[in-house]
Amino acid sequence: MRWMVAVVICLCCMPTHAVVAADNVPTGSSQVKDGAQVSLEYTLTLENKTVVESNIGKEPMAYRQGAHEIVPGLERALDGLVKGDKKHVVVKPADGYGEWDAKAVQEVKKSVIPEAARKVGAQLEAKSPDGDSLFPRVTEVKDETVVLDFNHPLAGKTLIFDVTILDVKPPPSR
Repeated sequence: MRWMVAVVICLCCMPTHAVVAADNVPTGSSQVKDGAQVSLEYTLTLENKTVVESNIGKEPMAYRQGAHEIVPGLERALDGLVKGDKKHVVVKPADGYGEWDAKAVQEVKKSVIPEAARKVGAQLEAKSPDGDSLFPRVTEVKDETVVLDFNHPLAGKTLIFDVTILDVKPPPSR
C-alpha cells in the first residue's frame, strides 16, 4: 500500500511533458486541443467517391481548434492528434453542413434576379433580414419565377475526410 501512495505522489510531481509522453504523445509535440492553431492537408470526398476538394500539394489549411471554424464532426475527430498523424474521418450530415431542408428552397419572381444569374447553377449573394450573408443557388428557372436553394451545397451529404496534421501550435499562454 505504501508503494502505491509513493507512485501516485511521483506521478503528480512529474513535469507535464513526461505525463504527456506516457500517453504516447512524442515529447515536445503539441496535441490538437482547444485554442491550438492547427495546419493540415486534407481530401474531402463524398460517399460516391467524388472528390469535392483537396489541398494536397497546395497551401495547408489552418484553423483554431475549438473556434468552430470547421465542421463540428471533423473538429471533434481531430482532437488529441499530433503533428504527423493521419486520420480517415466520416462526418454524417448532422455533424457537417446539416440535413437538407426543403424549407430553405424558395421560389421568387424572375424580376428580382439579375438577368445574368437566371441560369441553373448560378450562385447569388443576398442578405437576410438580420444582415447575414446568404449564398443561394439557382436550381430551376421557370417562365415567371426562379427557384433558389439556400441550403449549403453539401447539406444532407456524408463527408469523408482524409487528413494529415502538418503542424500544431499550442494555445497562447494566459
